Amino acid sequence: MAKPGTRQELIDYTLRKLGAPVLEINVADEQIDDLVDDTIQYFNERHYDGVERMYLKYKISQEDIDRGKASGTSGVGIVTTTGTSTIAGTATTFSFYENSNYIQVPDSVIGIEKIFKFDTSTISGGMFSIKYQMFLNDLHFFGSVELLQYAMTKSYLEDIDHLLTTDKQVRFNKRQNRLYLDLDWGAQTKDTFFIIDCHRALDPANFSKIYNDSFVKKYLTALVKKQWGQNLIKFQGVKLPGGTELNGRQLYEDGERELEDIKQRMFSEYEMPPLDMIG
Repeated sequence: MAKPGTRQELIDYTLRKLGAPVLEINVADEQIDDLVDDTIQYFNERHYDGVERMYLKYKISQEDIDRGKASGTSGVGIVTTTGTSTIAGTATTFSFYENSNYIQVPDSVIGIEKIFKFDTSTISGGMFSIKYQMFLNDLHFFGSVELLQYAMTKSYLEDIDHLLTTDKQVRFNKRQNRLYLDLDWGAQTKDTFFIIDCHRALDPANFSKIYNDSFVKKYLTALVKKQWGQNLIKFQGVKLPGGTELNGRQLYEDGERELEDIKQRMFSEYEMPPLDMIG
C-alpha cells in the first residue's frame, strides 16, 4: 500500500519502488531487516520528528543513595579502578578514581536537558517564601503594585536565587544509559522524586506513522538500492539470457549518491541546528 503502517508494509513499499515484482531484487530478507533497523536508528538520532520531549519522574531508592555516596568523603560517590601496566620491563600498578553517582535511564532516552531543582528555596517556594509574602502583603487588590516594579523585583529575587541555589550539574551519554548527578547524595531522602527533562526516541511499534514518514521511505529505498548493487558487483559483466548485462556498480553508485543527497537534506531541513555553548 502507498501508506505503509507496519514494518512489512514499509519493506513491500520499498521493494516496489525498486521494481518488484517486475524485477527480482537481489537482497536477502535478513539484509533488509538490518537496513530497516539502520533507517529507524538514523531517524531517531537525527530527525526532529524521531524524538519526543518527555518529563520522566524518577523515585530515589536506597540503592541510588548508597551508590551515590559510595566511599566518597563529600557525599559524592567515588569508586576506584586499579590495573597493572608494564613500562620498560617494570610492572607498575595504577589507580584511577571515578564517580559512581549515577542512575540508569531507559535505553530509549537519547538526550537529557536538565533535572528540576532539588531545593526548598525561601525565595520562591513555601508559605514563608518572599514571593508568597509579596502577594500576601502588597497584592491585596489589583493595581496596588506597578507591574514594572513587580517585574524588576522578581528579576532581582531570581538573581539572588540563582546565586544561592545553583542548578545541579548533570552528565549523560546515551551509549552508557547513565545519568550522573553531581549533588550531595547524603542529603537525599529515599522515595523522593525528581523530574528529568529529556528527549526519547519514538518506537515505531507504538507510533506506526513513522513507517509512512517521507524521509524514512526515501532513506530505506536508497539503502536497499545500495545493498542490491553491492550484492551484484561481483557479477559485473555477466550476460543474462537476451543479452542483458548486470551492472551492480551502477546500482551501488546510484544508491550511494541518493543517500548523500538525502543526508544533505537532513542537515538543512530535518535536523535541529546545533546550539552555541558559552562558558
